Amino acid sequence: MKSKVTLICLTFLLMAGVSFAQSKDEPKSIISQDVSISKYHDRKELEQMQKGALLGLYNERIEIIVKILPYIAFATKPGVTMSTFGIPDTKENRNALDDQIDATTSYFQSTMDFQNKILPYSDRANLIAAILFYEETLKALHIYSENNRF
Repeated sequence: MKSKVTLICLTFLLMAGVSFAQSKDEPKSIISQDVSISKYHDRKELEQMQKGALLGLYNERIEIIVKILPYIAFATKPGVTMSTFGIPDTKENRNALDDQIDATTSYFQSTMDFQNKILPYSDRANLIAAILFYEETLKALHIYSENNRF
């Protein structure tokens, strides 16, 4: 019985190690895969929403902009890797991308912590205007992407 448990644990650890080692060498996307907007809104729709829903939309738009805007010289959509642009897939370049992803994650988390404390005090009309502005910015990124095919 003890040897079966030991064998199962050893097998599990080996499988986990192999899967981790394989994913380590896969090229990473420059833009996170979870960056997408499911729906754009107009003023009338936003005015019918509760403030809590508006806060969620506002934060979602900030997240998308934070994760896309610094990389528009490369891409505006997820799935693009360094190799796509001929950037050598060296350890140094992968580490630089990892550092950037960590910095972006930290910045975003800090921003969300602040937003969650302060944003509920914002004026509803200003919140709606900001959401519309962010959505127009995201639409402009799509236009930029279409006009900047390589």
